Amino acid sequence: MDAHRGNAIALDDQDLRMGLDVGSTTIKAVVLDPDENILFEDYRRHHADITGAMASLLGDAAKALPGATVHATVTGSAGLGTAEALDLTFIQEVMAETAAVQHWNPDADVLLELGGEDAKITYLKPVPEQRMNGSCAGGTGAFIDQMATLLHTDAAGLNDLASRAHTIHPIASRCGVFAKSDLQPLINEGARHEDLAASVMQAVATQCIAGLACGRPIRGKVIFLGGPLHFMPALRDAFARVLEGKVDEYITPERAQLYVAMGAALTSASEPVDLAETAERSRHARTQNGISQSMPPLFRNKEELAEFTKRHSQAKLPHLPLHDARGNLFLGIDAGSTTIKSVLLDESLNIVASHYASNEGDPVSAAVQILTDLYDTMPAEATIARTCTTGYGEGLVKAALGAEDGEVETMAHYRAADHLLPGVTAIIDIGGQDMKYLRVVDQVIDSISVNEACSSGCGSFLQTFAAGMDTDIQSFADMSLMAQHPVDLGSRCTVFMNSSVKQAQKEGASPADIAAGLSYSVVRNALYKVIKLTDPSQLGDKIVVQGGTFLNNAVLRAFEKLTGREVVRPAEAGLMGAYGAALTARARFHAGEPTTSDGLRDRAELDGFAVETHRDDCTLCQNHCQRTIATFSDGRVFVSGNRCDRGAEVDNRTMAKLPKSELPNVFETKYKRLFSYRRLTVKKAFRGDLGLPRALNMYENYPFWFTTLSALGYRVMISGRSSHALFEKGMESIASENICYPAKLNNGHVEDLVKRGVKRIFDPCIRFEQVSVADADAHFNCPVVASYPEVIRANVESLREKDVELISPFLSLADPDKLAERLAEIFAEDGVTVEEARQAVAKGLEEDKIFHDDVRKMGEDALAYMAEHNVPGIVLAGRPYHVDPEIHHGIPEMVNSLGMAVLTEDSVAHLGSDLLERPLRVRDQWMFHSRLYQAAAFVGSRPDLELVQLNSFGCGLDAITTDQVREILAARDRIYTTLKIDEVSNLGAARIRMRSLQAATKERARHDRKLVTHPLSDDRVLFTKDMKATHTILVPQLAPYQTSVAEAALRASGYNVEVLEQASRENIDFGLSVVNNDACFPAIVVIGQLVSALKSGKYDLDHTTLFLTQTGGMCRATNYIGLLRKALKDAGFGDIPVIAASLQGVEDNPGFSLTAPLIHRMVQAITIGDLLQKVHLRTRPYEAVPGAADELMHHWTTIAREHFLDGGHSKTWGRRTSYKAIINGIVDDFEHLELIDGPRKPRVGVLGEILVQFHPDANNHIVDTIESEDCEAVLPGLMWFVYNCLSAGDYNYKTFGTDKWSRHLKKAFRGLLMQYQKPVTTALRKSTRFEVPTPITELMADAQRIVQLGNQAGEGWYLVGEMVDMIREGVPNIAVVQPFACLPNHVTGRGIFREIRRQFPHANVVSVDYDPGASQVNQLNRIKLMAATARDRNDSEELDANEAIRPESDEEIPTSPQTASRPDLNGTPVMELSLHV
Repeated sequence: MDAHRGNAIALDDQDLRMGLDVGSTTIKAVVLDPDENILFEDYRRHHADITGAMASLLGDAAKALPGATVHATVTGSAGLGTAEALDLTFIQEVMAETAAVQHWNPDADVLLELGGEDAKITYLKPVPEQRMNGSCAGGTGAFIDQMATLLHTDAAGLNDLASRAHTIHPIASRCGVFAKSDLQPLINEGARHEDLAASVMQAVATQCIAGLACGRPIRGKVIFLGGPLHFMPALRDAFARVLEGKVDEYITPERAQLYVAMGAALTSASEPVDLAETAERSRHARTQNGISQSMPPLFRNKEELAEFTKRHSQAKLPHLPLHDARGNLFLGIDAGSTTIKSVLLDESLNIVASHYASNEGDPVSAAVQILTDLYDTMPAEATIARTCTTGYGEGLVKAALGAEDGEVETMAHYRAADHLLPGVTAIIDIGGQDMKYLRVVDQVIDSISVNEACSSGCGSFLQTFAAGMDTDIQSFADMSLMAQHPVDLGSRCTVFMNSSVKQAQKEGASPADIAAGLSYSVVRNALYKVIKLTDPSQLGDKIVVQGGTFLNNAVLRAFEKLTGREVVRPAEAGLMGAYGAALTARARFHAGEPTTSDGLRDRAELDGFAVETHRDDCTLCQNHCQRTIATFSDGRVFVSGNRCDRGAEVDNRTMAKLPKSELPNVFETKYKRLFSYRRLTVKKAFRGDLGLPRALNMYENYPFWFTTLSALGYRVMISGRSSHALFEKGMESIASENICYPAKLNNGHVEDLVKRGVKRIFDPCIRFEQVSVADADAHFNCPVVASYPEVIRANVESLREKDVELISPFLSLADPDKLAERLAEIFAEDGVTVEEARQAVAKGLEEDKIFHDDVRKMGEDALAYMAEHNVPGIVLAGRPYHVDPEIHHGIPEMVNSLGMAVLTEDSVAHLGSDLLERPLRVRDQWMFHSRLYQAAAFVGSRPDLELVQLNSFGCGLDAITTDQVREILAARDRIYTTLKIDEVSNLGAARIRMRSLQAATKERARHDRKLVTHPLSDDRVLFTKDMKATHTILVPQLAPYQTSVAEAALRASGYNVEVLEQASRENIDFGLSVVNNDACFPAIVVIGQLVSALKSGKYDLDHTTLFLTQTGGMCRATNYIGLLRKALKDAGFGDIPVIAASLQGVEDNPGFSLTAPLIHRMVQAITIGDLLQKVHLRTRPYEAVPGAADELMHHWTTIAREHFLDGGHSKTWGRRTSYKAIINGIVDDFEHLELIDGPRKPRVGVLGEILVQFHPDANNHIVDTIESEDCEAVLPGLMWFVYNCLSAGDYNYKTFGTDKWSRHLKKAFRGLLMQYQKPVTTALRKSTRFEVPTPITELMADAQRIVQLGNQAGEGWYLVGEMVDMIREGVPNIAVVQPFACLPNHVTGRGIFREIRRQFPHANVVSVDYDPGASQVNQLNRIKLMAATARDRNDSEELDANEAIRPESDEEIPTSPQTASRPDLNGTPVMELSLHV
């Protein structure tokens, strides 16, 4: 494969093949001759101008190969548009790459490829499967570039630095922003750049493997591909470190960066094209301006721009030249994350000097330089009377300069804004990588929001894009001002934005339109993600915007356009923090406040001033804070990175002797009490060892389980303490990258037990906790906590390898008698009797009560201490597992170091039980949250307490709870703070939040406010009987085939129903603005659709009601009604009635009831819809006359609607109708629809979350995509989902002791459904064309090969049953569609893929995430790869397009005993006994 020029034959006679790979940041080209020698190769960056770069590249190729004609094929993530524009064939990137690898490296097992913005792992055997970064660009080439910029080098320089590293610092690679906030303090503290470079590489490797492998291990031969891995040996070393001992060998092909292009050339078999002529065409080829929506232009004309510029030139602060300054001056220094700002004020508040520049990664030198310059230029009659520092580097710069004061940055910003615009109501500050929003009520900060999870929408985000387009930020801003069609790019992570930008470029959007679109995106992120704004009036009338990003006029204008408000931007927007610090210095000087400093260093001390830093680990407690010790040239020392006061001294040994802070820290005392038990001796433990993982619910129930199991004669072996190293042990088996960190740690704990030689592990699935709050609606666990052991079983390989038994039965702790029965069943082989189990459970419950009483006493003691010593306290409210130091990262110690006591929510919840007003807006059904709400009510009653909610990144339930806790506190006029935490332990942002809260509380106390309280919950607006006649009822779309028939059935029952058919992009965007953005996508779609309809002006609001179906159970879907009511209230429609319809009877409405006739009609309607869906999707891909299947489907939908509306008569059909006649008519007509002759296409199943599965607008029309890929889509019926809800009654009674009476009702209802299903089954069985649906009882048996029936959240076990059923029915290709971060799907979706593949190696399963910002490009790539694999292996080709696939009748599946956990390999199931229904 040599690169040489074949001169022997004229080029135009040769059979040349060309591959073009158009990636997110680069273009690659390769031309091969017939012997696979490379005649031409090229690799270049396209700086977002794909058309231009492509034209110049093809021009170069034509020059190098004069007269050549080539078979050209295009590939790459941005290649589709190019292929269309140049009329060339396109090949899926993975297919091209796989072709190249199979040709040149046939023995490879796994490909690891990093691109500019994508990271991919492709497993080649047995079925090609690709994992690609879906939600985040952490750990890609773009991320490496960002980090290199931060270290003032480029990618090559970073590689060079990394090769000389000594230590590795923990850095977050989940997000470029977080990585920056980890890296920046390290840079500012003076860590070695070599170590930082290596740490970045390590972070990339960890992110790639933890985030993409998702439970599928990387083994065998690994091939490194893509630019970053090709050009950076240090990065390859980092991967080798992470995968140490697991991989046989690593191969880096010599042209790794060109492999995809080579594969495209290799497979190219298209018609030959003239190279020179194609190069010429490419210069003018633009794709059609297709799907990108555009936003309104920022300015319609020059006049608007001039008016805007004039208005914003007025907000200026007074200035005076420095040489005129006299008397006392006050210096404010704002040491930001990337810049340093200073302001010098005189007594009359004139700015006499200011400075704004990058800190070049060394804030101390920058600050010393500022002070030196001031000393050198200040007149002799002026002196700096007092200095105050603020910002990220506040402490370090304060220590270095000897400044008198430090102030938390939020307060500095507030003081500056309030001075500029007295009575300010909102301050929005967007900096380089942080966003702050301060809401001010009556001159007191009311709430503080900071971006925690993502930096999209900060200044560095725009900078990254400007750099990508090869321009600077100023010209970037200027060109966007007059753009006529700003592109709508959504509001998500930089990565997603990149795919939106690529999409827009493919469609020929100009750089100016893209730049303007990005300005809109920045603001939308700030408004919806950080401020969570639902209505601009929440910002009040006086809005100040500041921070360097707002100096960009495009961003400022976008902000005004989106909020509809005129705002004030000071000309000194970037200096406001420093200005506020200077005001603080002046105020404290005049108030005569004391200072701990010896005073500002004088001029002489600054010459040759230097700072030396080194890092060490503080060893005084298990937090092991990584401290940075800065030693200044005069011997003074400054320590940072410590969480508590004991770590603040350099010499730890002296500190170790001092007592710990005596401030109460209930977190620490509770943790010690929780695990203080001594296990039985080997002699006493007559039933042997039983391992318990120290994770998730064990932080609540360990005292109970320890006591119960010890009483049964087991020696309880608990896994070790959590640590980052322990997390890394289990990293490979984590099945879902966006699950919460506490769950990810569980994998490590199980690995830890296996390593310790434990042979039996007890990790029960707890569906119901004990009832601890009597008034709550239920006492469920979160779906992840309840079912996570299922994921462990399916993904932790070492259990199988080391022959370890995992005992993970579903249990309820709410019914002691049932629990004892179940334990006797589970441990029957060990001879445990029911009586013995009863006694053990009684002992366990007794100990459990003692433990919880102890925790309550800790809370009461802490309150008593606070009262006695007059100290404030913080209730750090979270879940039980937040007491794990690896999860809370030492936040309690940090709060103690600020002089406040720390309490847990369960130590004070009992004191709030009488204070909480019920009913709450949300359905209060999760046990730990019931305590949380009571704790919030208690805090609201105590002026000396504040509540801070700990929220694990990816915690879905907190989308519901955070808003409710905020409302409980707001009803008592209190500040609400939430801290998002994940695996990264950087506490910079958390410390700022806590200090801001502390400062805001002090300010409030000074203002002596009247306590304003208002009732917490509004009275529910009922749908009355009278309304039935007068109201239009709006129903959101769910499943198009079924809802159009169901609409008629509801109308026939006397309800004036209207289905909202489409959910437009605008509806979904509106949903984002009124629903918590962490809520699940279906809630955003449905609520966006309903509330948009009310806003549309189409309906008479006095006569409109909304309708929403509601599930019961532990999933968040039970709370859609609560979310909808909040959205209605926020949008000003609080008096619109809402009907919540549910089989569980969650809410009652006098005007709507499920009568027998209505139920019969609805069952008929949905069953008919299911049948139409089935026959339509089966025939449409093969129709002989295009459009015939659609026409027939509409024809029968009309007849079915007439059947209900006209009382059993159809005008269209011209006859009386009956249910059976319609069923037979549909099957008969579709049976005789003319189809083409030919083979049956590959069938692709679509399963997953119910709304995303059926709603075309929610799944980006996945059925159309599948059909356009020449496959046939297969969807199960909607009725099957209803069956699933009714099927587990007997199981629940037997397992949990619930459903005692309701199970009989469910059985009767299921019988009714079966009656209506019978004629369908009969008609389908007679046909030769259609498959017959599998009975639900068989699906239950199928599901139990993999999971237990206790999985009932969301689609639960039913989803698994459908997967197994499809694979066995000849549909091995399945797309599991799910909302991003859907909780039940962490378990029964992604969580079990590995087990599905183990039992069915030929399964071609892919999971596709959907949410408002998800990248369509990414979704398409995954679906296209799956379809391509399906076409490659189409087993049904021997079947005619007209034939049905009839599986052989299957042999009986044996079921397994209760605790079976190691399936034997002949396919016996893994799980619990099924009930014969």
